[in-house]
Amino acid sequence: MDPQEHPFAQSPDIHSPDPAPTGHRPGDPSAGPLAPAEEAMSPLSFGRFFLKEVIQIILPAIVLAVTIHLFLAQATVVYGQSMEPNLHPLERLVIEKVSYRLHPPKRFDIVVVDLPIMDELLIKRIVGLPGETVEIQDGILYIDGQPVPEPEERFADGTNLAPVTLGPDSYFVLGDNRANSNDSRVFGPIHRSNIVGRAWLRYWPLERITQFE
Repeated sequence: MDPQEHPFAQSPDIHSPDPAPTGHRPGDPSAGPLAPAEEAMSPLSFGRFFLKEVIQIILPAIVLAVTIHLFLAQATVVYGQSMEPNLHPLERLVIEKVSYRLHPPKRFDIVVVDLPIMDELLIKRIVGLPGETVEIQDGILYIDGQPVPEPEERFADGTNLAPVTLGPDSYFVLGDNRANSNDSRVFGPIHRSNIVGRAWLRYWPLERITQFE
């Protein structure tokens, strides 16, 4: 019988099946080189990844923090006893910087003052406004010749101060503890540009949390 006519002869159009799977799994050392997606990240790739994270996440966070600190609010610590009994040493405050962009400082606001002649920020209370005349006689504060009602203990030292007329954008600030305060009685009126912001919130210690008007 001619082999080509044999019923079991292999047809030239029939292909042999692919070899059986070897059983290798991804990551098996015997499976040969890894695919590109499985390759370990190179130092250069890691550096690019880290730089991308810095640009997308860390840098905006830093910019936001700096913006808040410069234009919106900042935290500060009370040092010294010049604002007792209302503020005590080491209490922590949030100073807001927005309201004074909308209106000028007001009388009796507690403000943070930054003076070039001082090494650290001061926390004082505004008592005199631009154009007013401030005077202290026998411990009584006078504005334009009129006594200003204040708690008696603030002037327990019987302070006297000759009349001082404030110029444009000038403010007179005092500590609440008048007997132990370095304020406008010493360094004179302050300019509006020296006012960092207004005390808005005392957040520490927790039992003394207070929002200031």
